Amino acid sequence: MDILKNLQPTAVFAHFEKICSIPHGSFNEKALSDYITQWAKGLGLETVQDELWNVIIKKPGTKGRENDEAMIIQAHTDMVCEKNMDVDFDFETQGLDIYVDGDWIKARGTTLGGDNGIAVAMAMAILEDNTLEHPPLEVVLTTVEEAGMDGAFALDASILKGTRLLNVDNSDEGVFLTGCAGGANVKINLPIIKQDLPGGDFAAFTIFVGGLKGGHSGMDINTERANSNKLLARALRGLKTPFYLVDIAGGSKDNAIPREAWAKVLVKPADGGTMAREIAELDAILKAELSTPDPDVFVRLDGKPFSSTQVFLDETTKNLIGLLTAIPSGIAHMSIDFPGLVEASSNMGVVRIEDNKVVITNSVRSSVESRKNEICERIEYIAASFGAEGKASDGYPGWAYSPVSKLRETFKRIYFEKYGKEATILAIHAGLECGIFASKIDGLDMISFGPDMFDLHTPDERVSIASVERCYDFLKDVLKNL
Repeated sequence: MDILKNLQPTAVFAHFEKICSIPHGSFNEKALSDYITQWAKGLGLETVQDELWNVIIKKPGTKGRENDEAMIIQAHTDMVCEKNMDVDFDFETQGLDIYVDGDWIKARGTTLGGDNGIAVAMAMAILEDNTLEHPPLEVVLTTVEEAGMDGAFALDASILKGTRLLNVDNSDEGVFLTGCAGGANVKINLPIIKQDLPGGDFAAFTIFVGGLKGGHSGMDINTERANSNKLLARALRGLKTPFYLVDIAGGSKDNAIPREAWAKVLVKPADGGTMAREIAELDAILKAELSTPDPDVFVRLDGKPFSSTQVFLDETTKNLIGLLTAIPSGIAHMSIDFPGLVEASSNMGVVRIEDNKVVITNSVRSSVESRKNEICERIEYIAASFGAEGKASDGYPGWAYSPVSKLRETFKRIYFEKYGKEATILAIHAGLECGIFASKIDGLDMISFGPDMFDLHTPDERVSIASVERCYDFLKDVLKNL
């Protein structure tokens, strides 16, 4: 492809372009894992690939540093697969259509996978560069990070010797992360009871909600960007026009704030104009309400014909609308200890019909374990009150801030020496794999960093070329001076 061939650092962007050419959504990382494994073995490096396609690559320390403490560099190989509704693209089989726009790398109509492909590319560039000075390296590339962190949970950490870990899964240059939220998913199943469509003529309409920015359900939950599933529930709840519900769907990933949702309904032909006016009124209200976070929001009717002889029973429709309305989605608590940090949240990421049930999946995050559990229990209780079943997953642990960290102090010192300014030290509301690694390796000292990337988990995702260059240069300095 050679789309990124003129960018610096050349090796990093060459690897990233190759990564983009190989489909690697969550649960579909085998081809990329196989490629990286064969590439590393071709360099003569000790390489282990496990049954979940995690890859561990070891490189000895350079001359004079062979006996230094090993440094673990950790990233994940999967990406969130989101696309615009009007884009014809198969994440299972197609490589990404990437392009350069000024300082940005983007993908046409889809997520870019800079989260976390850029980190994988940086690690590969470090491994193949024999001019660098560094301690023994242990590069750990995990799978399914975006959909439950299965790879990290399953990883055999006894292979690793290092007791310090650099997670390259941050998206804010100059910010070093030292803690993160834990999380869990709550899956709700609402049985669908159907009835035959009563006699008479009916007009078919699809209620569309769209134009939303969406975003990462951890990092962007504080932006007040709207959730399309919640807006669709609001639209259905507010209709005075009698209707029969035929189908419903919204969102595609638990950990992405959903941007689009729709419901197919049938109404009496004489009521079509009334429904259109009601939807238009809501459209104007939402445009005013969301003029800052989501200025392009819309809710509209599509009169494209469809037919159905069965519809949701009225009671099922009522329960579904109540359920979608009552489930919390957004910020639940702000941190008192870290002003500005979201402490707990939930995101109603996906609504879909599956096996004659409406399935609703929610991503719950919190840096306080008890609050995470409380929100999960609350969602389960709400589900039961509307005739549905809710069940929370075991989830993943958070990463607690440590007041003492030699690695953090080293990063701060090198950053100040290099740039003449202090780095920012933060905890974040997003989930990282660091908590899992901490549970596997006693006394593990960790930090997370990375280049500027924006609008992760959306088709507007983009990564800064200049920031990648600076971060890679900084990483080389860190490895030299550890």
